[in-house]
Amino acid sequence: MQLDRSLLFSMFALLAMGLVFVASASMPLALHQGHSGFYYFDKQLAFAILSLLAIGIIIFIPTEIYAKHRWAWLVIGGVLLLLVLVPGIGSTVNGSRRWIHFGPIALQVSEIVKLCVVMYVSGYLVEHTIAVRETISGVLKPLGILLVFGVLLLLEPDFGATVVVFSTTLGMMFMARIPVRWFVLLILAGVIASGFLVFLSPYRLARLTGFLHPWASQYDTGYQLTQSLIAFGRGGFFGVGLGESLQKWFYLPEAHTDFILAIIGEELGLIGTVFILGLYMVLIWRGLQIARTAHLNHQLYDAYLAYGISFWMGLQMVVNFGVNLGLLPTKGLTLPLISYGGSSLLVDMAALGILLRVDLQNKFRAKHEEK
Repeated sequence: MQLDRSLLFSMFALLAMGLVFVASASMPLALHQGHSGFYYFDKQLAFAILSLLAIGIIIFIPTEIYAKHRWAWLVIGGVLLLLVLVPGIGSTVNGSRRWIHFGPIALQVSEIVKLCVVMYVSGYLVEHTIAVRETISGVLKPLGILLVFGVLLLLEPDFGATVVVFSTTLGMMFMARIPVRWFVLLILAGVIASGFLVFLSPYRLARLTGFLHPWASQYDTGYQLTQSLIAFGRGGFFGVGLGESLQKWFYLPEAHTDFILAIIGEELGLIGTVFILGLYMVLIWRGLQIARTAHLNHQLYDAYLAYGISFWMGLQMVVNFGVNLGLLPTKGLTLPLISYGGSSLLVDMAALGILLRVDLQNKFRAKHEEK
């Protein structure tokens, strides 16, 4: 049975663009560290190949297996979040303890947790459909569990991942038809809680003030954003040319990770940035269409799984675009399939592999019904 061509095209196009721009954006840093210029590219390419192998396996795994082990995903996510906080197990980079090292491989725990949460919440919504739609306790129970996850994520600290996890969960609950008044109240509660977290944390407050007035603190809290805006400004409409970025030469921090979009904007200009945005729109649109088809066929677990993956990818893309363009405060979220990071790439591709499996199951059921 044929895989979704639009989804495959957008996925592989984004993966290819990511590899090209990881090579371009990371070369100055790799040379400065005494490595080959393609040091980071080689590592990303290795994870890309591993990701493709993983997808080749995942598309043959029925989603019923994920549904049967709903609590296992919760346990896996919780154990990883606890382990990463243990000194000697979790590794600290740039002041955040988010990684567990297995030899040369660094695993970013929050990336796996996002997928675990989507799998758990999908199973919960299927098992407690009536309770979620009719009782507030049915809505609050999974959120209470995820609150523990949120606290553990904030201890790393990883505020961006916390926002993605809770926002994705709320989106899935909305598709499960929780009452609109509860949905609005939960959003308001999330906004208020986020506000408190920002104002109670000096570094988050500094990021917010730097975002609001970046040019007033362009050599301090607004440095990353001003350098990102300079990159987009230099790129103009057509860009300065592939590999010709100036900002990647130690002007823009995290040029190959969180701010890789700014390098794309500088080298390919507005046209390249809009092309990347278009690929994401196709990816998310196809994901939502796959989810809707499963929903109409009453395959609720598949539907919520596909909704969750689509919301997660879409939200993370929107936040990263917003941060790079100065529309949102710096969150430390990677651009899916493009930013450097082996574990994030592997998990993103695994999630899209599950999406492809849902699509195959939709087509198999449709073909079976025709007979």
